[in-house]
Amino acid sequence: MSTTESPPPSGPPSGERTEAPDWATVQASPEFQQLRSRLRKFVFPLTGAFLAWYLLYVLLASYAPSFMAIKLVGNINVGLVFGLLQFVSTFAITTWYVKWADKHFDPAATAIREQIEGTKR
Repeated sequence: MSTTESPPPSGPPSGERTEAPDWATVQASPEFQQLRSRLRKFVFPLTGAFLAWYLLYVLLASYAPSFMAIKLVGNINVGLVFGLLQFVSTFAITTWYVKWADKHFDPAATAIREQIEGTKR
């Protein structure tokens, strides 16, 4: 053994659990199921709505080029506005999700993690 190597620790540091969590039990717990359900009820509809919005943009660009070419102000046309709104909606959805997760998802996830780890912060 070199001077930079040290022997492995003889046991876990004091205060830490020595056994691994039973992940099947954690996953089957009502708290985890509720957390997962809450996440899915928010994420899946929002993802579907965004994909429909994006598909509308693609279909209009493909099948209604004359509509997308309508000039609104100067050289700014409907297609350009729709394209820019894709970016705006992406950032808006991200901001909405982060605020939602901070309020509804993260506290429950923290409680489950603390229960698994056997700690309370």
